Amino acid sequence: MKRHTLLFLSIVLLLSSCTKDLVPLDYSEINPSIFPKSAADLEAMVNAAYHPVRGAYGDGIFSTSERGVMYITDATTETLYGPYGDQQIATLHNYRPENTAFTHYYDDYNNKISRMTTTIDLIQNSTVGEDLKKRAIAQVRCARGLLAYTLFDLYGPLVIAPLEVLKSPLKEEPLARLSNQETVDFIEADLIAAAEDLPAVAEAEYGRFNKALAKMIQIRLNLHEKKWDKVIGLSNEIIAYNYYSLDQDYAGIWDLDGAKTSNEVIWAIPCDYAGTSENQWQLMVLPAVFAPKGGFGTIQSTWYFYDSFEDDDKRREMLISEFTGTDGVSYSRANPGTLINFGPIPLKMNQDAARTTGVSTVDIVMYRYSDVLLSKAEAIANLSAPNQEAMELVNKVRRRAGLGDKSLSNYSTLATFNDLILLERSHEFWCENGQYRADLIRMGKFVSRTQEVKKSTYTAPHKVLFPFSPARIAEGKGKFIQNPGYN
Repeated sequence: MKRHTLLFLSIVLLLSSCTKDLVPLDYSEINPSIFPKSAADLEAMVNAAYHPVRGAYGDGIFSTSERGVMYITDATTETLYGPYGDQQIATLHNYRPENTAFTHYYDDYNNKISRMTTTIDLIQNSTVGEDLKKRAIAQVRCARGLLAYTLFDLYGPLVIAPLEVLKSPLKEEPLARLSNQETVDFIEADLIAAAEDLPAVAEAEYGRFNKALAKMIQIRLNLHEKKWDKVIGLSNEIIAYNYYSLDQDYAGIWDLDGAKTSNEVIWAIPCDYAGTSENQWQLMVLPAVFAPKGGFGTIQSTWYFYDSFEDDDKRREMLISEFTGTDGVSYSRANPGTLINFGPIPLKMNQDAARTTGVSTVDIVMYRYSDVLLSKAEAIANLSAPNQEAMELVNKVRRRAGLGDKSLSNYSTLATFNDLILLERSHEFWCENGQYRADLIRMGKFVSRTQEVKKSTYTAPHKVLFPFSPARIAEGKGKFIQNPGYN
């Protein structure tokens, strides 16, 4: 099976807790009888599992460039508008199987699931202590669950190679995609097991996985499947840690050290100038004439999105609607030029104006406590009916944004309450981890919103999933079936 041969740990990165001081090791040939034998060996294998779920242009699925999930998936919503290139294809939902920008997530990262499977087997069969094994396997299973969920959200059911196939790499064996339920069960099993053995939130190193993260990804999975009772239970477990709280300085979460000091951040990806894990967002969104340090200006927001905020909403302040460029021109909605003609600049993060390269030291915030509160509110309303408990969860998030409370009497039907939740999620999580696309799909508004805002004639119901590449379909020899609508 060509995509699942044992390409195991060709390069392992030794990460510190903040991804600093990386030392590359070459384990291109591993002899299970002598490796792993020590805690250091396990650490190397665990660090390799973190490698694909970081922010890096070439091989990090959470890159903040057009190679990453957030950039492309937010471009499929009203949050972002791409005037050209792959981002315009995303904007108009014009993606097809030949568009590698939309097939590469599966092509480049699904085999990492197989790699993590063989990693787990090697750790289980090693001679290190059982406690070390448990802690190492928990991190690898969390990485595998996170990666599998991310791909499942983009493509639907996956091919997940069983261990016995991976142990026979020279035998070509095309595999079919799992069913939807089989894929969900696989991801859920990983995350439940990871949550059992990962460190408690107060004990985990910054940038590393913890129990709350494993449960937060489960919340996203169960929102995807509309398993409302599970969402409520998992949310309550995270709340019961009594560790997380809403940071009263919303914008400060994306300051240079904001994520490191915020009790709201469940998991962030540490970044540095060296490019170990890169944050390229400022480079992507700031126009070349932006002072004091510009970028490529590859993407804008939309005026529709900007206008959907209430005037006093603090979460809108990072949508830059006017500025004076180094060319002396004052750009605004009335005089946008080609820099903000579709919408404001979606900066979200501290400018990091002192950055010495195109990349930034602002860490990539992936999951926050506000997501727990809004997820629980949605689940309560959908499991029974909108009630005061659900509305209070929404209002907690709104108050932090400087807004007044919403009244339950105005959102007493499920349809109106879900509209409120969708709006609040868009305002709270824009340009964060790309999950708003899944929110629109869950609410049945992914296609209609694109038609409304972007006037696209390319969007259609099947565009809720990305296509697979022709190479993967051919490789499957009839067993690997393309997503509907792309044949």
